Amino acid sequence: MKLLDFILPDALVPELKSTERDEVIAELVDAAVAAKGVPKTLRDTLVKEIIGREKHGSTGFGKGVAVPHVKHEKIKKMTAAVGVSQKGVDFNALDKEPVYSVVLLLSPIDQPDQHLQAMENIFSNLQKDNFRRFLRQADSAQAIKDLLLEADNQQLA
Repeated sequence: MKLLDFILPDALVPELKSTERDEVIAELVDAAVAAKGVPKTLRDTLVKEIIGREKHGSTGFGKGVAVPHVKHEKIKKMTAAVGVSQKGVDFNALDKEPVYSVVLLLSPIDQPDQHLQAMENIFSNLQKDNFRRFLRQADSAQAIKDLLLEADNQQLA
């Protein structure tokens, strides 16, 4: 499974406006809705569920990245949005450092294997120093898309 199989090219936010965790989550859900990845009617429910999940355990796993995610019965196709913050966001990350890159994953509840594959792909790329650095430096949606394409082609060390 490739990143661009589920990350929506129209849901790439190179400059998150929000500076608070819950607002960033809402901004990325809005990007997924605007990109037609999830129905608008699910927007508030998804935001609430993702924030609720964050309160039980942060998805900020350190190194400046977070991967908020949720499975929902009304999501038909796995969808993801990517956002970059220039200022950094307090995600209560494991290393207590600000988060600069956020990948929001929204999955159908009945496709746990695909969800795990997507999470594995996201995490394996976010573990790479070059990937994290280039994502944080991306200043346009096209730059993020190019990075994702390069990662999918496994050209990034």
